[in-house]
Amino acid sequence: MSKTVYITKKGLEKLREELKELTEEKRPAVARRIKEAREMGDISENAEYDAARQEQAFVEGRISELEEVIKNAKVVEENKEKNIVHVGAKVTVHIEGDEETFEIVGAQEADPTENRISHESPLGSSMVGKKVGETFEVEAPIGKLTYKILKIH
Repeated sequence: MSKTVYITKKGLEKLREELKELTEEKRPAVARRIKEAREMGDISENAEYDAARQEQAFVEGRISELEEVIKNAKVVEENKEKNIVHVGAKVTVHIEGDEETFEIVGAQEADPTENRISHESPLGSSMVGKKVGETFEVEAPIGKLTYKILKIH
């Protein structure tokens, strides 16, 4: 049984675009590289052939992964209720004298460098279901951190 993958509409579109690029552009390009490398003769000591085969394995693996994710994707609908943290919400929190805004997303869309955190992460899972004004703790490498929900966008 496959696991449901929660994702925003925008995130699902990005995955579909990546899948299209891999199947329509990358896959044929790698196949051409393999064909050209084979035509060079002995493939047992052909570095270009080996590199192309490795790239093919990566491309095919990513295609399979994307197809599985897309098949099991459950798009998180825009939640009109802005008083509970949910997947798809932007949340401003107070932490250690500072404010930080995070977007709660599905695991496939997570990008900590852009403050897009997975609802499955320790921080994300601690936030989901909370309301403005509530506090919660998250275990971090430096110890427990206490967060307070300031705003849900």
